[in-house]
Amino acid sequence: MAKKLEQSTRRKFLQSTSMGLSLDVWAGAHSTATADPSITRIRSGPREKRLPREVWVATISQNGMQARSYEEMIKKMLGRMQEVVSYEPDIICLPEVFPFVNLSSGRPPVPKVAEVPIGDISRPFAEFARKHHCYIVCPVYTKENGHYYNSVVFIDRRGKLLGEYRKIHPTVGEMNNGVTPGALKPPVFRTDFGVIGAQICFDMEWHDGWQNLRKAGAEIVFWPSAFAGGMAVNAKAWQNKFVVVSSTHKDTSKICDISGEVVASTGRWNDWVCAFVNLEKVFLHTWPFCQRFDEVQAKYGRRLRIKTFHEEEWTIIESCSADVKVADVLKEFEFQTYEDFIQAADAMQQIHRK
Repeated sequence: MAKKLEQSTRRKFLQSTSMGLSLDVWAGAHSTATADPSITRIRSGPREKRLPREVWVATISQNGMQARSYEEMIKKMLGRMQEVVSYEPDIICLPEVFPFVNLSSGRPPVPKVAEVPIGDISRPFAEFARKHHCYIVCPVYTKENGHYYNSVVFIDRRGKLLGEYRKIHPTVGEMNNGVTPGALKPPVFRTDFGVIGAQICFDMEWHDGWQNLRKAGAEIVFWPSAFAGGMAVNAKAWQNKFVVVSSTHKDTSKICDISGEVVASTGRWNDWVCAFVNLEKVFLHTWPFCQRFDEVQAKYGRRLRIKTFHEEEWTIIESCSADVKVADVLKEFEFQTYEDFIQAADAMQQIHRK
């Protein structure tokens, strides 16, 4: 009882002080989480003062959340999401098929709870999205033409269906319980802040879905999962040069930047985090472009950040000003993106092989 009282007191204290803090990262429930101290970030306030491509992302952990029924689990998840609202998240990510996990009554049969979105199970989250003007990554079971899928339902700021991703690589156990694999090429969806997509849990063990999302232009990929994934989550981010956001049943949920660095993560003392990522940045192969970095810095100063990973010979150029577009800088200094640089080398290799 004393422990519960102490945790409740700490929660109330953090909630009561949160509105007066100017934080780059907020961790919910019991404590703040910190980003990589080597990364200098602009402090951000109200929505109108943000950078043009500054996206506030929240991810929720289901760690320790128990319920008697999926209806009760939905209410508990909505309660946890409510804790994030004061940070005006642009998008909130929830764990894999979360309404049907950690139930004392056991998991219901998939055909019994699968829906055509937006249905009875996803509708409360659509209402939440509309009320709080945010996107929601809502993983549920869906159905179509007698087939059942482990899906992510993307809900837009109006509470409308943006689209659906169906898990490409379900487990043997899932398929034995009636889940059908989704199409091999995952869809991407355009939002008012960028292009997003999803993979789910066991999809981590394959490369195809992640690579196809990158080819399709995804900038943030959400990964609802039953397990935390560990360093594999970071690896998917830097391998594909997009932000990866995990949301899990247990252990760590986290936001990884395009470098693979952790921007924010949940842990023992916090059940959710809300942090921002800046999509106005580009990934370069350091050489030969580093020969002009001094010119870039001399012209743009603190309006542009150049961060080089010396052992990997990667460089990330990030705009820190609404007046500076990274694409303009690349054109001005004749820089190529990492992908363009690699593709140019590959094309010449093919010529010389012939």
